[in-house]
Amino acid sequence: MPKAEETVLEIDLNALAHNFRTIKSQLKPGVKFMSVIKAYAYGNDSVAMAKKLEELDTDYFAVAYTEEGIRLRKAGISKPILILHPQPVNYAEIIENCLEPNLYSARTLQLFIDIAEKQNQKNYPVHLKFNTGMNRLGFTEADYHHIPEKLEKTKSIKIVSAFSHLAASEDWKEREFTLSQIYKFKDLAGKLLDDIGYQPLLHLCNTSAIFNYPSATFSMVRSGLGLYGFANDPNLDKNLKPVGTLKTVISQIQNLEEGDTVGYSRAFKVENHTRIATLPIGHADGIKRIYGHGKAGVFINGEYVPIVGNVCMDIIMIDVTNIDCKEGDEVIVFGGPQHVTKLAGDGGTISYELITGISQRVKRVIIE
Repeated sequence: MPKAEETVLEIDLNALAHNFRTIKSQLKPGVKFMSVIKAYAYGNDSVAMAKKLEELDTDYFAVAYTEEGIRLRKAGISKPILILHPQPVNYAEIIENCLEPNLYSARTLQLFIDIAEKQNQKNYPVHLKFNTGMNRLGFTEADYHHIPEKLEKTKSIKIVSAFSHLAASEDWKEREFTLSQIYKFKDLAGKLLDDIGYQPLLHLCNTSAIFNYPSATFSMVRSGLGLYGFANDPNLDKNLKPVGTLKTVISQIQNLEEGDTVGYSRAFKVENHTRIATLPIGHADGIKRIYGHGKAGVFINGEYVPIVGNVCMDIIMIDVTNIDCKEGDEVIVFGGPQHVTKLAGDGGTISYELITGISQRVKRVIIE
């Protein structure tokens, strides 16, 4: 790959293909694959990812919000797209763009039926979410009765899938709770099949569950983080390849002496002769202030280099006193899984938050 000359996020579509095939190889024949590409494909590039995944023959896409699905349709994506958290104000746009809503409560189910009937829709594809213990969205056992009651009165919609979400599929200490979620989902799905008289897709497993609970893959699985190279388990991470590499460059190197200070609030005080390098990336790009004051660092020629002082909006400073480098040299902010895991951990967060937080002002470079 060419050396970076500015701050860029390199996106490796070959790594994406590797991850897709690796995860899919865990599935029983006939189990469908839903690729989750919400939040700009976890901070990468949703359109580029979707086009590659469509080429790889994913069965479904999922995004969080309606606007994300519309963006994919405008880019020519034709596979079905589930909107995981649609708002009723967007239901007309969902139908207009052939998107498929998650209906998770009596209110959302009725409101979508109302607009579908108003538009004379018949068997419009929708998805139902059950709350089996995550306690964010979904029909519970107690309010399940709303579903058959409302479906009996309309032909405007058709349930194409029912699903739920596991709260701790990566944590073996929570195995008992995860199994209880699986059993609840089976019960609710069984009721639904009896009531509607046909077989929608059923999906429960996220990336961790695909590996840890293979008997619960049902007829479809959802993978998000795994597609981008992470599985919340160091042993599983070894089989995956990180898709994104965040790179920047050294803008300037300054030689400072005892008593000099660096950055806002004079937060770093020099005690001995020190070489400070300035990088064109900051908290507006997703490298948060928490990473300053030596709590985290970057890599130059494989060498770990700490961030010093306060992270600025557009700039960070690093201590290169003992590093062989010069102005214009490439700097890796994160690349391999160990980089992401370490940087996220140093900041007291998780890989999800780090990679999805990379600002859209950072240039994306597609590598294939």
